[in-house]
Amino acid sequence: MPTLPADIKTHLADLLRAALASVAPGTSAEIHLERPRDASHGDFASNLALQLARTLKQNPRQIAERLVRELPPSKWLTKAEVAGAGFINLSVVPAAKTAIVAAVLAQGDDFGRGARKPGKLQVEFVSANPTGPLHVGHGRGAAYGASLANLLAFAGHTVCREYYVNDAGRQMDILAVSTWLRYLDLFGESVAFPPNAYQGEYVRDMAGQIRTAHADRYVHPTAAVLACVPSAEAEPEAHLDGLIAAAKDLLGEEWHYFHQHVLAEQLADCREDLEAYGVHFDCWFSERSLYDTGMVAQAVGALEKRGHIYVQDGAKWFRSTHFGDEKDRVVQRENGLYTYFASDIAYHCNKLERGFTRLVDIWGADHHGYIPRVRGALQALELDDKVLDVALVQFVSLFRGTEKVSMSTRAGSYVTLRELREEVGNDACRFFYLLRKQDQSLDFDLDLAKSQSNDNPVYYVQYAHARVCSVLAQWDGDVRTLAQAPLALLVSERELALAAKLAAFPELIDAAAHDFAPHAVAFWLRELAAEFHAWYNAERLLVDDAAQKQARLALAVAVRQVIRNGLRLLGVSAPDSM
Repeated sequence: MPTLPADIKTHLADLLRAALASVAPGTSAEIHLERPRDASHGDFASNLALQLARTLKQNPRQIAERLVRELPPSKWLTKAEVAGAGFINLSVVPAAKTAIVAAVLAQGDDFGRGARKPGKLQVEFVSANPTGPLHVGHGRGAAYGASLANLLAFAGHTVCREYYVNDAGRQMDILAVSTWLRYLDLFGESVAFPPNAYQGEYVRDMAGQIRTAHADRYVHPTAAVLACVPSAEAEPEAHLDGLIAAAKDLLGEEWHYFHQHVLAEQLADCREDLEAYGVHFDCWFSERSLYDTGMVAQAVGALEKRGHIYVQDGAKWFRSTHFGDEKDRVVQRENGLYTYFASDIAYHCNKLERGFTRLVDIWGADHHGYIPRVRGALQALELDDKVLDVALVQFVSLFRGTEKVSMSTRAGSYVTLRELREEVGNDACRFFYLLRKQDQSLDFDLDLAKSQSNDNPVYYVQYAHARVCSVLAQWDGDVRTLAQAPLALLVSERELALAAKLAAFPELIDAAAHDFAPHAVAFWLRELAAEFHAWYNAERLLVDDAAQKQARLALAVAVRQVIRNGLRLLGVSAPDSM
């Protein structure tokens, strides 16, 4: 038999292209080949005839029959038949399927890796305000963003992973004043603590740190100043803003210390939590730097220069309705302070100035309304908004038994990501967060995540990897010798199905990266594990026949390698034993 084509899919596409040249000379069409989910439909299916129906003005089934008749002979093709409305189903010889095993063993960790692509891509994710510990909602965004970045890099993109630190804004002021009030309380300077301030125990901890380091240095008589603060009952947000203003007035330059201390503490905690979670960032970008370098003022000035800003009630408004937004947006308030939106505009301009050719922003679902305004600002600045992709991550509902746990960052009554990781482990966290597409809400089942059963999807996939390791330990041979295994002996239905599944992995990576869909990898790994477990339970691997044993072990090792490659993209470990 002649040498197997390097890519059987390309070979089949060439056959169809030759048939097309015979049936409709001068007609061109892109050849699509898909792997049918039903094995009875062959190994590959093409919709070429359906594509040609309008051009040739003929029945697609009749076109398909003509194409099949004109296919050039191939020793690798066993059957070509027409199905349904005009699909062409193609079946190949077993050797064309099992050859993938040798490819997996040869390529190892690189199997499935895409060719290097041009350009530089940035994935910005998590970017939670550093005002408290990360909670389980942030955990989903972190799992999705990290897995997506891994997937895009594996598909061939140059990827920068970035965390946007919101270190300049009201929320940080609220955390600082919350800590100051708790600090005053430690010295008997009791001020009624606002219900809309940050309530968590971590705020008391930071207050205690400051007392330990500086004693009563930041205690000031407060009664006279705080008496001028608006009523908490009548105007809770105005009351909180009044407390912030009073604290800044009393502390003067020392306010900066409080602000920086709480920022440093919470940012350090965030970094530590994410690193322990297996989430790494190449860049932590400071929002404050946009103000310090004048980029926010420059961005607003550029919009004003182009006629996209107007003044109303003392504030500056961006005409975002001209670009598809539901209403215009304030970029600078009447008191001269810029809005979050203004710094968001500057931030996206900065991303493009840094040379990124594609921007992937991962936001919470509650930020859906930000998309048209940010796109509109880029358009108004005559920048290409098509380089911006926004993936929205829906909320997580955490269930402990039948009880749904509520979350509120300021109230402090939420489950932290650290607590969740300690309870179910990193692997279950990362995998379970990807069990649904990121734009769909997710119910996180704690009991299932902790169970060691086949119903637990991460356990089920990892167990397939561990099973192969166990067999190899019993065999006690040299895995490197399996590169020469007689793969022609892999002829059973289950073995050929497994080989076909492995061959689909590079296509999966390409499609999942294109669709920003790491969940597709998780689903696919479950399917691969199911096919492996079915084969393992039906047929012995360590049979007496040495050649048969080598062939089956080669297939098992290839399965192990692909499981390992897939789990690595998801940030999940591949244990050797369980």
